[in-house]
Amino acid sequence: MRMFTKSVMVGSVGIGGEHPVRIQSMTNTDTRDVEATVAQIHRLDLLGCELIRVSVPDIESAKALSDIKRQIRLPLIADIHFSPELALLSMEYGADKIRINPGNMPKKSLKEIIALAKEKKIPIRIGVNSGSVEKEILESAIDKEAAMLESLRRSVALFTEEGFEDLVLSAKASSVPLNISLNRAISREFPYPLHLGVTEAGPLSTSLIRSSVGIGTLLSEGIGDTIRVSISGPPEEEIAPAKEILRCLGLRKGFELISCPTCARTRIDLLPMIDRVTKAMEGHDIPLRVAIMGCAVNGPGEARDADVGIAGGIKEGLLFRKGEIIAKLPQEELVDALLDEIERMANVVLNR
Repeated sequence: MRMFTKSVMVGSVGIGGEHPVRIQSMTNTDTRDVEATVAQIHRLDLLGCELIRVSVPDIESAKALSDIKRQIRLPLIADIHFSPELALLSMEYGADKIRINPGNMPKKSLKEIIALAKEKKIPIRIGVNSGSVEKEILESAIDKEAAMLESLRRSVALFTEEGFEDLVLSAKASSVPLNISLNRAISREFPYPLHLGVTEAGPLSTSLIRSSVGIGTLLSEGIGDTIRVSISGPPEEEIAPAKEILRCLGLRKGFELISCPTCARTRIDLLPMIDRVTKAMEGHDIPLRVAIMGCAVNGPGEARDADVGIAGGIKEGLLFRKGEIIAKLPQEELVDALLDEIERMANVVLNR
């Protein structure tokens, strides 16, 4: 059961409350390069990203936000560090939300930021990172978790004292156990939507494991309202694993591919088949479970729960639907037949 949090609107997209857990990403283009940034956002949008954040390190980047926003449909989030001026400019130039880090934002400037955000009805994410907690808090806290929680607590107090409630919170660390423990504590203490992610999670192979454990554990406990699977690499690679984490926990419906680990019984070249079907279904959210199995033991018997699938044999294989064999085909025709059946079943689902 999801933990209750306040509902916050980021542009036209709702987070928290009864809204679904949203998928977020961040561009890695130069924000001043409007064409490249818009192109990357469009790619992320097609893959299933629902909220997009861009870095705003200078005035030119802040001014580029209006041109970017005109050409995209995703809510645009400005990521601000150090500079109150950039936070104010980003809101003036069309940001749907801003993210600030209390560890590097002058506290005396927050009132002006809050006043403009209230006027424009722009939510603010207070994002605490393990590497940038205020020095005086670190020195007095018993450990890093306590320091990060205290940093967040003080920042939230500054906002609520000004009557500002359109808050989203986040606290990220590269340590997965710290991430989990800290976000549990935040969820108990605050009613605001919580953004989840494991910071500095590394390249794709490493991030998949760290993010699945760090984000998945919290989501399984009903904690979290938006997620980002951070990867050292193209942000386009973040969306599929984010979707898969949500699907595995029953928080999203969509295309699901299952396949066997292969063994001595496998008589077909399974991996190219898996790759081809995966690429064909990239970006699709059709709620179908598809199985690609190496032999008749795993499919259709053990893959009976799949909507449709194929199972290999010696130079041939089986096409099955809901556990029932519907065709025996030469190996080279299996994937085409499977994709045709997926398309047919998808049309049935979409036309219901």
